Amino acid sequence: MTDLQERIVGSIGRAAREVFSTMLGVEIGQHAVSIENGTPEANDGVVSFIGLACTWAGTGSVTCTPVSACRICSQMLMTESSAVDEEVLDAVAELTNMIIGSVKTDLESELGPLGLSLPTVVFGRNFKTRSVGTADWIHVRFLWDADPLLIKMCLAPNEKPHVMHHGVHPPCALDMS
Repeated sequence: MTDLQERIVGSIGRAAREVFSTMLGVEIGQHAVSIENGTPEANDGVVSFIGLACTWAGTGSVTCTPVSACRICSQMLMTESSAVDEEVLDAVAELTNMIIGSVKTDLESELGPLGLSLPTVVFGRNFKTRSVGTADWIHVRFLWDADPLLIKMCLAPNEKPHVMHHGVHPPCALDMS
């Protein structure tokens, strides 16, 4: 694992534990770390994505079961959620925004400014997701009680040059969080 990959793993671990503790009032344990390069496995459940861009570009995501998504919403909003609905998807999107946003902030000291997109959330059965590019995906698996939670990130130098308008470099402020 490269130094950057190790830093991303550490940052994801810290951010996930802090967000779960602060926002949900629960502790999660880091279970396993792996690197994926190739065709992703099929998903069943909820996946939330956030894009990162500037001189580096990539994606961060949170994947969980429908049961975990409902638990996230219930803990976050202090209400009972028993089925995946808009409120549950919004809660998972917000959790993703907080975790990946924290990782982004941590990495900026090394990589420079990074912007965040708005989260996109997908819920379904037997679907695959794919990001175009050559960067490896860093997988950090957690357990919340017995429920798995996967946080992934891929990040690589941005191959597209920044366009100058009237001699000024555009800011990397995609941050819409």
